[in-house]
Amino acid sequence: MINTYQTSLAPPPVPPRLSRSQPILIPAPLPSKGHSKPLIRFLVGVLVVHLFLSLAAALYLYLRHQKEDSVRSEEKGLTSSRTSSLLSEKRGKSTKASAHMVIVNKRTRPNRSSGYLEWDIKASVRKHINYYETSWLTILRPGQYYVYSSVTFSKGDPVRPLVSRVQLRKDKDGQATVAMQASCYLKSGNSSTPNMCTATQGGLITLVEGNQLSVWVDNLSLVDYLNTATTFGMYNVEDS
Repeated sequence: MINTYQTSLAPPPVPPRLSRSQPILIPAPLPSKGHSKPLIRFLVGVLVVHLFLSLAAALYLYLRHQKEDSVRSEEKGLTSSRTSSLLSEKRGKSTKASAHMVIVNKRTRPNRSSGYLEWDIKASVRKHINYYETSWLTILRPGQYYVYSSVTFSKGDPVRPLVSRVQLRKDKDGQATVAMQASCYLKSGNSSTPNMCTATQGGLITLVEGNQLSVWVDNLSLVDYLNTATTFGMYNVEDS
């Protein structure tokens, strides 16, 4: 007997049981507005602190830069002041009045007996001191001067001593007075060996502008006119 209920088709699926519950996907709810406010406040606070720190750092750098510039300016000012002081001191030393006069080299002795010695202006050295008629030196800057003279005599005088005098007068029209005097001894008479002596003097004299000085001798014919033997000069030691 043939079984007519068998077939080659697969059996139908078993329906799900009603007792097992299936998971249902539900979307997560969005965060509420109340929870986002603290986050916003925190971010705003961070930005404010960052801005404050940036401003503080900028202010600190600016003040430090200003301080360094001030220190540099002060150091530069001190350096300039010291340099100016040294230059002024050096300038003051280099511009002090001075003179060194050498006598005119004469081959023939003058016929005049007494008078003022004449100086070789071109061969002499002067700084801030003028001359008048080749015999007088004129003071241009007041102060205390060291004045010196060295007069060499090559012949003796049987009557008068060999004397040189530094003469001082107020100005070119003033009366001359003796400021310094020196003498030397030289035996007179004919001798196979030439004799010479030098009257040397020097001292401090306070002078004012316009004062004039020169060297006077009693007998010009007895002076040695070699320019290294007879000189006259002065230099300022203290400006007034």
